[in-house]
Amino acid sequence: MRRTALIVVVPEAEPLVHHWRTRYDNADLGVPAHVTLLIPFFPRERVDAALIAELRELFASQPAFPFALPRVERFPGVVWLAPEPAEPFRRMTELIVGRYPGYPPYEGAHDEIVPHLTVALGDEVLQDEVEAALTRRLPVEAHAREVTLLVEDETGHWTHRACTDPSQSPRPPRPPPASRSRSPLPRPRRPRGRGR
Repeated sequence: MRRTALIVVVPEAEPLVHHWRTRYDNADLGVPAHVTLLIPFFPRERVDAALIAELRELFASQPAFPFALPRVERFPGVVWLAPEPAEPFRRMTELIVGRYPGYPPYEGAHDEIVPHLTVALGDEVLQDEVEAALTRRLPVEAHAREVTLLVEDETGHWTHRACTDPSQSPRPPRPPPASRSRSPLPRPRRPRGRGR
C-alpha cells in the first residue's frame, strides 16, 4: 500500500540542508525540505478530488505564518532543525487528527507531537558533522504558506499537490521596497515515522 503525507514545505531551508538530505535522507525521492504534519495519511488509492476539497476546506482558516529554524536537535539516529514557534505546526496536526481520527501522529507510537525538519539519518558521528556544519548558518527565517499532500508511487518516489491555495491564504506583510531582496528564494518541490 502506497502512502501519503501532509507537510509544510520549507524552501528557505533548501540551500542549507539539500546536500545533507540528498545523501542521508530522501530528497532524491522527490521529498523537499519540510516540516511534517502527518504521516502516514490516507493510502494513495483513496486520494481523490473530494479528499483534496475536504483538505482545502479544513485548512482555509489557517493563515500563513512566519517561523524560524534557530537550532539543531536530535532524535535517536536523526538530526533535525527545530521550528519556532512550533505551536502552529502542532495545531495543524491536531486539526487534521480531529477531522481524521483514524490517522494518529506517528501511528500512535508517541504521545507528544514534535514538529521538526529532518536533515539526516545516521549515527552520532554523522550527527555531530551535520550539527557543526549547520549551526553556524542558523537561524533560517521562513514562512509557512501552504499545506502539501505528498503521494508515494510504486517506485518509492513522491509527488505533491497543494491542499491550500496560497492566493486564498493571508500572507505575511511585504517588506518595504528598499529592503526587498532582488533574488527570489529557490522553490524546490521517503517520509517515514517520526524521523520524517
